[in-house]
Amino acid sequence: MAVLAPERAERDPQDPPRPGLRAPRLPAPRPRTDAVQPPRDRRTGWIVAAVLGVLALTIRLWGIGYPRNLLFDEAYYPPEADELLTWGFEYNRGYTFIVHPPLGKWFIALGEQAFGYNSFGWRFPSAVAGAVSVVLLFRLARRLSGSTLVGLFAGLLLLADGFAFTLSRIGLLDVFLQVLVLAAVSCLVVDRDVVRARVRAAGAVGNAGFRLGPRGWRIAAGVLFGAACAVKWSGVWFLAFFAILSLFWDRAAWREAGVPRPTRTAARRGLPGAAWALGAVPVLTYVATFTGWFLGETSQGRAWAQQNPETAFPWVPDAVRSLWHQHAEWLRFHNGLSSPHPWESGPWSWLVNGRPILLWNPQGLVDEQGGQVVRYILMVGTPTLWLAFAPALLWLVWRIAARRDPAAVPVAVGVAAGWLTWFVNLDRTMFIFYIAPAVPFFVLAVALALQDVVGRPGASEWRRRVGLGAACLYVGLVVDTFAFFWPVLTGSPLSHGEWLQRMWFPSWF
Repeated sequence: MAVLAPERAERDPQDPPRPGLRAPRLPAPRPRTDAVQPPRDRRTGWIVAAVLGVLALTIRLWGIGYPRNLLFDEAYYPPEADELLTWGFEYNRGYTFIVHPPLGKWFIALGEQAFGYNSFGWRFPSAVAGAVSVVLLFRLARRLSGSTLVGLFAGLLLLADGFAFTLSRIGLLDVFLQVLVLAAVSCLVVDRDVVRARVRAAGAVGNAGFRLGPRGWRIAAGVLFGAACAVKWSGVWFLAFFAILSLFWDRAAWREAGVPRPTRTAARRGLPGAAWALGAVPVLTYVATFTGWFLGETSQGRAWAQQNPETAFPWVPDAVRSLWHQHAEWLRFHNGLSSPHPWESGPWSWLVNGRPILLWNPQGLVDEQGGQVVRYILMVGTPTLWLAFAPALLWLVWRIAARRDPAAVPVAVGVAAGWLTWFVNLDRTMFIFYIAPAVPFFVLAVALALQDVVGRPGASEWRRRVGLGAACLYVGLVVDTFAFFWPVLTGSPLSHGEWLQRMWFPSWF
């Protein structure tokens, strides 16, 4: 006859454990050492953002229609934008080769639709995008640092950057890439904070966490990253780098909550949603921007599959195979672009304005007395700001290594995605405006360095006042330098001597 074991009585949790037995215990939650408390001055934050946005838009629109002729690569994008308005796609011309996705040109087309096919029309969207970038950078810096003052530093520095200024006064694509990347990263940072707040508010999370459900901010980031790639392919680096960083943020949230295996939990609870939000959604967004191309019968490359029926995967629809072939042609073009250009430059020189781009310099202008008049539009960064980029990067690395500073990590990731990736193919012809989406992250690095100049809240009042004075003095110096360079950023008339005063390096000629 079998002997039944007696049932175990339920033990009061308050009773001490029996001898020889150890009560199961979850690890204690870790303190939140890598989170920054958001500023509480919300109204002030929005007021400052509005003032910065209005000021940035005003100075960018001031005289933006001058000169009226096409500048640099405006020879391509405004005409292609006009074709999008006319047919819904870029016409298949035999004398040129379209090498970028259509979304950035659709933005330019909006200005042409509103104001006509003229210099103001095709540059107006760039000015709006540049002003929005200033506002976004202010909000991002404020959230990362927990300080409205640091956000103000970042916004003012980008507002007074000559490179960002000229980029937002010309009908090129890179300013749209900049604003979309900034918006996407900002959404991911908000998603990070929302997830941490939800995990923290849940209290006991168990051994395997819990379902977080739909994450709207992360999905929005996926849409914006896909749109960035639909402006220029270099946006894919930001998507890849920040998607990985987002997963690490998820792991940190579970680790702080005391989950025994935070990596496994982050993979289980975050990876499927990330595959959708930061994998599928960007691809769908990117393909959606080619709607006009799919609908057009004479769009560039649209009939390739019909003209080449003997290809691999014949069961794939012709339109998809044609689009895939066109992308392969684009990739071959970009990787093999090595034709020399008088204003090309390498990524190692970008941090010091080694070779800015001359956008306009008409010859033979004289004043009433017969003296030479120089009109010069140079896409050059404000020197007192850009010469601080390299030291600020070194300080950023120190903040990461010594403090494990959460504000510094996304800044470093943005710099790596937007600058270091250009070192992959140094044989390619490159220009300084390729760094456009990374410039806000360099400015963020400078703003974080100014935060340390001001001093931590626990420092003495004298130390804080001296630091604040020094930081404000530097920002004022950048603004003054920007004002000094204004004539060569806008094509204002200068005498030859006044022009030479602003040509600080021989490579600027």
